Amino acid sequence: MFFNTKKYKEEAEKNRKHNLSEEPSRFNMLLLAILASIAPTRPLLCLHKKHIDDKAVIEEKTGNFEQIPVLYFHGFRGGDYTTNVMVKQALKDKDNPKYLKVTIDLLGNFKLEGTWTNDLHPIVQVVFRQRLIGIYAIDYYLRMLLPFLAQKFHFKNYMAVAHSLACPCVVRTEMRTSRKKNFPRLTKCALIAGPFDGVTYMGDIPNVNGLNANGRPKVINPHYIYLLLRRKRFNPDISVLNIYGNVLDNTNSDKFISVISAKSIRYILAPGAHSYHEVEIRGQKYAEHSWMHDNPFVIKIVDKFIGLTQ
Repeated sequence: MFFNTKKYKEEAEKNRKHNLSEEPSRFNMLLLAILASIAPTRPLLCLHKKHIDDKAVIEEKTGNFEQIPVLYFHGFRGGDYTTNVMVKQALKDKDNPKYLKVTIDLLGNFKLEGTWTNDLHPIVQVVFRQRLIGIYAIDYYLRMLLPFLAQKFHFKNYMAVAHSLACPCVVRTEMRTSRKKNFPRLTKCALIAGPFDGVTYMGDIPNVNGLNANGRPKVINPHYIYLLLRRKRFNPDISVLNIYGNVLDNTNSDKFISVISAKSIRYILAPGAHSYHEVEIRGQKYAEHSWMHDNPFVIKIVDKFIGLTQ
């Protein structure tokens, strides 16, 4: 009756090649995640001298146009392996093998590798070094990362492709920073397997919650209330794609996120968004939470939505 962290770890990391020498210790990840999640303790993270390991190549832009990068975000226990397949297909669709990989830790250190391309939509793969993180820590990551990238690469708007716990954080960050004039603005977001109103057996028990006639969940958690109260801060120029899974077992979920939790964001965003599209992926083989980001059909929909294909 409780969220199975061991099972989630196995599913999330089944295709991952571990390199423990490059990964922070579990103690490091949990400690920094706790400090980043509690507002009064966040100043302690700023006491550390920040280091930028910049190996990125910046191609000179030719032409008078404003670049709008596509940023790929992973969620809890994720890493570059979460978004690798999506990034590779995006590069193939662009017919350009170059992209930028940005690794950030909760102390504010950055590592930049690869290339910031000179085309309309540079591809940026984001990796959170402390990856055992909750919503508040990912929020903290995004509020550090986005202004840093915008200042360095001179863009004002961006598109986001997010998986799992990064999904509500992309929405939260846009709402939270809506009144900051110099903060980069979201134009499109593709949300894949997002837990907007709880995770199964951790605030959301399968087949207990439901949606009313207007699409509002009958049981809402504090994170959902946060989004609900700030829904008018979500820019009406943003287009939203929400993709969720149903493995068609007795849980009505993708094994970790219920259909109700994933669909609940519609009530908040759809009335005010520039456009809102929702896609349900079904079946044991195709709709499992940790397979969704590698599902060719999902990737095809995402790439068409963000404008990389016709």
